[in-house]
Amino acid sequence: MSTDFTRPSSQTVGALRRRVVDSRAELLADLSALVAIPGIAWDSFDSADLDRSADAVAGLLRELPFDDVEVLRVPTAPDEKPGHPAVVARKAAATGFPTILLYAHHDVQPPGRRELWETEPFEAVEKSGRLWGRGAADDKAGVMAHVGALRAFFEQAGSEPGLGISVFVEGEEEAGSPGFEAFLDAHRDKLAADVIVIADSANWEVGVPALTTSLRGVVGGVVEVQVLDHAVHSGMFGGPVLDAPTVLSRLIATLHDDDGAVAIEGLLSEDHTDVDYDETRFRADAGVLDGVQLTGRGSISSRLWTQPALSVTGIDVTEVDKASNTIAATARAKLSLRIAPGQDPKEAAQALRKHVEDNAPFGAHVSFELEETGPAFSADTEATSSQIALWAFEQAWGRPAVTAGMGGSIPFTATLTRAYPEAQILITGIEDPDTRAHSANESLHIEDFLHAVTAEALVLAALAEQGAPGTE
Repeated sequence: MSTDFTRPSSQTVGALRRRVVDSRAELLADLSALVAIPGIAWDSFDSADLDRSADAVAGLLRELPFDDVEVLRVPTAPDEKPGHPAVVARKAAATGFPTILLYAHHDVQPPGRRELWETEPFEAVEKSGRLWGRGAADDKAGVMAHVGALRAFFEQAGSEPGLGISVFVEGEEEAGSPGFEAFLDAHRDKLAADVIVIADSANWEVGVPALTTSLRGVVGGVVEVQVLDHAVHSGMFGGPVLDAPTVLSRLIATLHDDDGAVAIEGLLSEDHTDVDYDETRFRADAGVLDGVQLTGRGSISSRLWTQPALSVTGIDVTEVDKASNTIAATARAKLSLRIAPGQDPKEAAQALRKHVEDNAPFGAHVSFELEETGPAFSADTEATSSQIALWAFEQAWGRPAVTAGMGGSIPFTATLTRAYPEAQILITGIEDPDTRAHSANESLHIEDFLHAVTAEALVLAALAEQGAPGTE
């Protein structure tokens, strides 16, 4: 397809916009019903809720004129039980028309501590122009963005629009998508597409749409230090030997330099981005406390998108209220390393392993267990699908979109790129800086959500135009 794409008529644009506005109550009611289902893809939670969540999504898609809608499970490896339920819907393309794949996930993060929530986590509440609840944004809003866009598109174009449409709603993204590659291997033909839309990112700010053009990769693992073959009394043995938590703390301190930049040799880092992130806005968006200095070097946007970042996301030590006068023999920490676009995740993992092993304090025994790797992603903003998306955003929001990176990682994006090398990938946003995905008080900005639904309906209409008879 040429970057000089055929645009839908102004009548079509207006009709799609009106259909989405008129469906506001219906969309929020359906989204609220999904939020009420606590589908969490972790073994410590009831899998029946995840089944109910998948069935609810399938029910919404079966109301649309798809050729088939299925709830599918695939084992992550031979001889293992079937994985978590995913929903796949398909409508075949007419000859000469492209196919678009719409991705989202119906599973959500655990709610965490109830006392931190201002509302019930699994009860959608509308207030102050936002819809509150776990999954209201991440990513049941992505599911409903697809459903709402498809409703508007099919109503405008009819049940046989020519455009091929597939929908893939995953059921284990928040658990790291452990079965994604196995699922793709089993159903590669069903998910094949010319354009892939991943509705699981964020907009620049409320009222300003963004097309995500890069993602950092990820390396995750657990480092463990051991100083004794068993715990000992701190009074009898303290002094000549340090406890494992202290040794672990000293090891963790080597991961960053005095400026707070990642100090691991062999990692790519670039101080260049298309847009900058104002420090005042960043501090407000991230909730940085007064007096706390920002870390790292270079522009804030490069520190978020094109430089590595390392966080300690968990530590195993004795709990304070259970502590005794004992020198702990071992301690563990979970490390999450975000890597810049262009970085080989295997090389980054080796660099992290080498660093912790080479910097063992006082000769402590150090081991590193690698748990996950995921490559970064860079989009082609000159591709037809990107140009269509930017046009659609401007039509929906009434202002030009920003092209921006994102500091997070969506590892399966690279999997899709490998599986479908000719496909153009769009990463679109239904969140904003105050969404608080994965945190207490997750919420969705309702008007931006409706704009996102409109934009996706316009993308569908524009792609259908590219395959219409008489066009090049």
